Amino acid sequence: GDVKSESTSASASDGSSVMSEVKIPEGFKQTEVGIIPKDWEVEPLKSLLKEPPKYGINAAAVPLTGNLPVYIRITDISEDGYYSPEKVVGVNNPFSSSYILNEGDIVLARTGASVGKSYLYRKEDGTLIYAGFLIKVSPDKRLLNSKYLHQYLKTEQYWAWVIVNSMRSGQPGINGNEYGRLLIPLPSIEEQTAIATALSDVDELIQSLEKLIAKKEVIKTGTMQQLLTGKTRLPEFATHDDGSPKGFKQTELGRIPEDWDLVELRDLLSYEQPTKYIINGNEFLEDGTTPILTAGKSFILGYTEETHGIYRNLPTIIFDDFTTATQFVNFPFKVKSSAMKILKPKSTSVPIQLIYLLLSNIDYKVGDHKRHWISEFSSLKVRLPNSSIEQTAIATVLSDMDTEIQVLQQRLEKTKDIKQGMMQQLLTGKLRLAH
Repeated sequence: GDVKSESTSASASDGSSVMSEVKIPEGFKQTEVGIIPKDWEVEPLKSLLKEPPKYGINAAAVPLTGNLPVYIRITDISEDGYYSPEKVVGVNNPFSSSYILNEGDIVLARTGASVGKSYLYRKEDGTLIYAGFLIKVSPDKRLLNSKYLHQYLKTEQYWAWVIVNSMRSGQPGINGNEYGRLLIPLPSIEEQTAIATALSDVDELIQSLEKLIAKKEVIKTGTMQQLLTGKTRLPEFATHDDGSPKGFKQTELGRIPEDWDLVELRDLLSYEQPTKYIINGNEFLEDGTTPILTAGKSFILGYTEETHGIYRNLPTIIFDDFTTATQFVNFPFKVKSSAMKILKPKSTSVPIQLIYLLLSNIDYKVGDHKRHWISEFSSLKVRLPNSSIEQTAIATVLSDMDTEIQVLQQRLEKTKDIKQGMMQQLLTGKLRLAH
C-alpha cells in the first residue's frame, strides 16, 4: 500500500509519536515527501534552479501576423502537459525577447482552475513567449533533469501538494515563492535521467496511439461519407448479374444508386414521449447510481424496455437536438424531461447500427430555428439500399472500423494506467532501474 498516507496521521492523541507503527523497509528512510531510498535527497525546487522562478510577460494575445513571436498561455497547454493550442496566437511587445522559453524550461500555471498544470518546452514547438499567468522554472541540469521534474509534476503526490497550497480565499493560486518551496525527491542525476527516459518512452507510446486513433477516426468518417451516400459501393453490390456497373438516379438529395431509395425517418422509427417516469430533482439525489438524461439530448434510439423509470436493454442512441450530434449510450438511464423522445426501430430488418450511422450522417439543418421538432425530424429523408443484405454489409464494415478504434482506445487507457503505476513506483524509489 501507500505508506505516505499512514505516516501523515502518525501522531497519537497524547502527543507521543507513533512513527514506529509505519514499517520502513530496509534501505529506505522517512522524509517530508514520504518514504524514499536512503541514497536519495529531498530538496526544495528553488535550490535546484539556475535562477529564481520567473513570471511571464503581462501582455495581451494578438493575431499571429508578420514576424510576431508565438505566445503560450495556460489554455494552450493540454491536460497531459503538451503545447496544443486551439488557435496559435502572437504577442506584440518590445520586451517579449526576455520571455523566450529555452530547452529544459518548464512553465507552471499559477492561478485559476488550471493551477499546477505544467509544460516542458520542446524545441519542435518553435519559439514560444510565455504569458503572465505562467511561471518559468529553469532546472540546473547538473542537479535536476528537466524531464524528471516534468514527470514528477504529473504525480498524485505533486497534485496533493497543489491542492493544499492553492487553497486561498477566492481564486486558487500558487506564486513563484511557493513553487520554489516544492520538495522534490531526488536520486542522483544519472538515476533521474534513467527514470525520465523510461517514463518518456511510455509517453511517446501514448502519443503514437493517440495519433493512430485520430487517423483511424478520419478514415472511418471518410468511409462513412462514401458508403452511406452510395458514392462508393461495396464490390459485391456495385455490378449487375451480367457484370455491368450499376447506374445512378437523380433525387432531391442528389445522385443515389439506381437500386437505392429515399426513406423518411418516420418509416424507420416510431417514437414515444415518456411522461409516466419523469424524474424530479430529489429523486436524482437519492439514487445517484443511474444517470439522468435531460432535454438537451432529445432523441433516444434503442430497444428500450423500462421498469421503474429506468430505460435499458441496449443499444441506445442519443440524438442531441441542440448540437445535432448522435452518440451511443451503453448504460441504463432515467429521463428528466418530457421533451425527451424515445425512438424505436419500426422493423428489425434494417440494422439498428445502420440507422445510427444514418442519423449521425444526416444534415439536420431544418427550418431556421434551433430546435428540431419531432415532426420535422421524422420527415427527414435518408438514402437507403433496397437490399437488406447490402444494408447489413455496410453496417458491418463501419461497425468493424468502430470496434478497431475502441480496441485501440482501450489499449490507450491501459497504457495510461501502466504509466501511472510506473510513476508511482519509479518516482518514489520503490522500483529502481539499473543504470
